[in-house]
Formats: sequence, structure tokens, C-alpha cells
Amino acid sequence: MILVTGGAGYIGSHLVMSLLKRGEDVIVFDSLEIGHQETVETLKEYGNLKFVKGNLKNLDEIRGAFLGNRISAVVHFAAYSQVAESVNNPQKYYYNNVYGTMNLLNAMLEFGVKEIVFSSTAATYGEPEYTPIDEKHPQNPINPYGNTKLIIEKILDDYDRAYGLKSVRLRYFNAAGASSDSKIGELHEPETHLIPNVLKAENNKVFKMFGDDYDTKDGTCIRDYINVEDLAEAHIKALEYLNNGGKTDYFNLGTNTGSSVKEVFDICEKVKGEKIPLEVCPRREGDPAILIADNTKAKNILHWYPQKDLKYSVETAYNFIKSKS
Repeated sequence: MILVTGGAGYIGSHLVMSLLKRGEDVIVFDSLEIGHQETVETLKEYGNLKFVKGNLKNLDEIRGAFLGNRISAVVHFAAYSQVAESVNNPQKYYYNNVYGTMNLLNAMLEFGVKEIVFSSTAATYGEPEYTPIDEKHPQNPINPYGNTKLIIEKILDDYDRAYGLKSVRLRYFNAAGASSDSKIGELHEPETHLIPNVLKAENNKVFKMFGDDYDTKDGTCIRDYINVEDLAEAHIKALEYLNNGGKTDYFNLGTNTGSSVKEVFDICEKVKGEKIPLEVCPRREGDPAILIADNTKAKNILHWYPQKDLKYSVETAYNFIKSKS
């Protein structure tokens, strides 16, 4: 049985769907502060899913998810992840992300569970010194959110050395898309991801493009967009790797290619089949011109290869948005 914290959220729910489709038994532990009950109900259609409502800041609540269940591994998504909010309210982020993870790890040790896949982030790298970014790139986060994820990575190293708790840290770049059947997708509030914000722009709701004067092919920022179902598959590969005796390690998850904001915008217009209202605004502080992942290590060790292109991600995101309107 696999325990998935934050399994009612965006990326977590896609992993849960993939696990259930493979016949795995899954426990979702989620506070529903960011995740959604309707997502949990949808996921129950795919297999044997238990849901435990609880908060990682409460050790007794997370212990309750372990009691009476034969958990073999944990996949840990539950976290706050808004960069701007983390700058304005770092206490909230350190308390939730770091302290909450400490409770989870302590419960794992108490119940003898020694394998965890951790949802980390490219934000641990900070400003890129070179691109594509490989795993040898220095980790110098520039915001509290990135700091919390890096601190947890260091804690996981220490817990491996001291207690033999094995971990895989997956450093995502830009997650995109929705499930192929349009049943689950992004339900963020507020929505901060580029693709749904472009797709939802219409009439008086104008999409704001921040900066068109970067040193890139068309002046807009370039990012590495990785399909959310491909991300879920990477977590499956990471669980298999640990189950087969793999050592603690970390991997970038991206496509090795970048798309500019203008390119994403153009694809969104093609998928919608209509013009999208646009306003070009000044750059936002702290937005690097280019962020692209080198995913060679994940290919070589996890045998993970992203399959779905950006157009497919936009199409599934649009189908999901339409299903909710």
C-alpha cells in the first residue's frame, strides 16, 4: 500500500490515478486546504483508495494514516508552493513544509517505513548559472519556498545516513496539462500556472504577459513544460527504483527543451480556435530568462522518458477547463 500525502492536489492526484490504474492500493492523506474532495471522489472510481483527512503539522493525524495499514512506501507532495506568498509569510512555509515533513518522517520511522519519494523543485537551484540545468548545478534558492524544499532534501540525506531511510527527490520544472480523460486537472485558487491562465483569458479577462524584452528568441521567458501524466510516471519509476534497492538520489524532471511564453500563448490560441486578449507588461522581478532541465540522469537511472508534448498538455488542460464550465 502506498501513502500519498497531498494526493488530492494537482500532481499528487495524477500519481494516485496512475497507481490505482496499476492495481495498487493507495491511501491519500490530505488536509483539503489546497486539495479537493471532488478530486478524491473522482479518484475512487479507479481502484482501492482510502482517504484520510489530516494535516502533517499534527503528528497524531499522520500517525492515524499508518495505524492499521501496511504501508510500503510514501510519496510526499503536501506543501505550500506559492513563491510570492513564501516571501511575504516565510513562517507559514517553514512551519508547514519543514515541520510537517519532520512529522511525516518520524511517523515513517515509528512504523518501519523506509522508502519515500519527495516532491522537490527546480526552485532549489535559484538563479541559473547555466542551462540546461543538471543535478550538479549549485543549489542556491532565492525564496523561502525553495529554501524549505532544499532543507528537506538535506534532512533526507541525514535520515538516510542515520536511519537507513531511502529517498528519491524529484526536482520538477513546469508541470502542465491534465489527465487524458479530462477527469482531473488544475484546480488552483489562485491559479498561478501559465497555461490555464492563458486558456481562461477571454472578453474582459486579459492575459498579462510579463516582459517581452528578454535575451531569448522572441523576447519572452523560456521554460521547460513537463506533462503532468509524464510526471506521474516518473514517480512510479522512482518507487520501482527504491523497491529494487536503489540508493538515495535526486533527479530533474523536465523535457530538455524550452518553450517561450509567446509560443505557449500561440499554441493556446490554436487549441481554443480563437484570439485571446493579451496585455504585455513589464518584467516581474526575479524571473530568469531561461529555465530548462537536463533530464539525462532520470533517463539513465530511472529509465524515464517524457512522452507527451506541449500541444498535448495544452489540449488536455483545455478539455479539463471546459469540463468544469
